[in-house]
Amino acid sequence: MQHSWHKLSRLLVAGTLAGGLGFAVAGPIPAAAAADGVHVCSGTFTSPGVLAGTFASVLVRGACEVNGGLATVDGNLTVSPGSVLLAAFALNDITGHGKSRLSVGHDLIVEDGGSALVGCEPGFFTCLDDPNPTSPTLFIHDRVGRDVIGDEPLGIIIHSSLIEGNVNEHGGGGGFNCTPTGVFTLFGSPVFSDYEDNRIGGSVTIRDITSCYLGIARNHVAGDLRVLNTRYADPDAIEITTNHIAGDLVCRGNIAVWDSSETSSGSIFPRDPKPNWVGGERFGQCVLASKTTLHGHTGPGPF
Repeated sequence: MQHSWHKLSRLLVAGTLAGGLGFAVAGPIPAAAAADGVHVCSGTFTSPGVLAGTFASVLVRGACEVNGGLATVDGNLTVSPGSVLLAAFALNDITGHGKSRLSVGHDLIVEDGGSALVGCEPGFFTCLDDPNPTSPTLFIHDRVGRDVIGDEPLGIIIHSSLIEGNVNEHGGGGGFNCTPTGVFTLFGSPVFSDYEDNRIGGSVTIRDITSCYLGIARNHVAGDLRVLNTRYADPDAIEITTNHIAGDLVCRGNIAVWDSSETSSGSIFPRDPKPNWVGGERFGQCVLASKTTLHGHTGPGPF
């Protein structure tokens, strides 16, 4: 099986809009509160909770959507083990008027086996409520005021958003295969993580993950970008393309890395080069450009 990040994204969105997933527009599930006063957004895949309004901190249990207007979390937003946050809606689908958007003041934390979909944009990750998914026009810019922390998550997908701190995703994934698992089963999609068109105020570190695919594309990263000790089953996984990285680019211990994308759906070759701009140094596997033909060689240009 050969997928690029954009094909996986289209597959994910198509499965949602076709109704294969139970994330239909729903009225808010009554608010709940944890013992420590944390607001709990809870629901199931067929009847998700809706996060809308302003809260000191939020815990997601089960399934939670941000599709009822602005959701502001002054502190941390935590996706509990095995749960899913969907903040990839552009409209207020509850009232039918206005926009939806997520703003987190502190950290976005995705715990063991959890998933988060944050932000959306035409052409790369269609908003889940775009009325015309074949010619999408909607987008939303979500915000995380501090760090995105993935602690053995299933998958994290963030598009067109502002992350003022660091991204640290470590451990987890769906295993060394491209078989749908967890919430990705409902989308009919392999498990993957993806960061595209974001502005990141710190560094990005992706490490010790075993899954199907990783995409890192067109981000502006103020610090370093590090991809370390990851194993992905897709033959052209770990596509790191067209990023603007002010610090260093470091790739070590991965099965393979690519600064290019395939030009056809039938084969991973030939490939279209999409090099990165790096203000610091390149280290490890991300020094020379990846090969663009089956029997080609790396380089001579920089990754």
